[in-house]
Amino acid sequence: MKRCFFALWPDAALAEALHALGKAVHADCGGRLMRRDTLHLTLAFLGDLPSDRVGEAMRVADAIAAEPFDLTLDRLGYWKHNRILWAGGVPHAGHSMSPRLTFLADALGAGLREAGFSLDARSFAAHVTLLRDARCAGKPLMPQPFAWQVRDFVLAESKPSREGARYEIVARWPLVPPQVLK
Repeated sequence: MKRCFFALWPDAALAEALHALGKAVHADCGGRLMRRDTLHLTLAFLGDLPSDRVGEAMRVADAIAAEPFDLTLDRLGYWKHNRILWAGGVPHAGHSMSPRLTFLADALGAGLREAGFSLDARSFAAHVTLLRDARCAGKPLMPQPFAWQVRDFVLAESKPSREGARYEIVARWPLVPPQVLK
């Protein structure tokens, strides 16, 4: 069995900046700081899959046609019920952060469901988890926005380790500019 998920993966510079933000907020909220190499934005969580189903999930991703886009992470949020502090974007025009992000997550989710994968019924909540088991007394403020140029998405496998989960990128799919999609 392989524990897998599709995600956006930040480049090294953005991951370092988000990790530094997590460290700064950790002073106020405590909890467990996510390691820099584990920071990501989940598009679809597949859970534990037999090895042959991983190939099926990859074929679904092969069929996705989506354009590159830019995200702005300009908001810190805290989910008190599960004590997660996260970075995300301010929703606009009925979308979660970016219409292209929503399109990518929806297209991937629809393809996976059609192929028989069971996905979380909750609506997509675009976020990058910075702290787990946090206890924030107030609403933390984002000191500055972070720009993320999204040019691809990945399939990652979660593997247990002594430091917590270790993520390994299994495959990567480029997002294609509109002139190439035609």
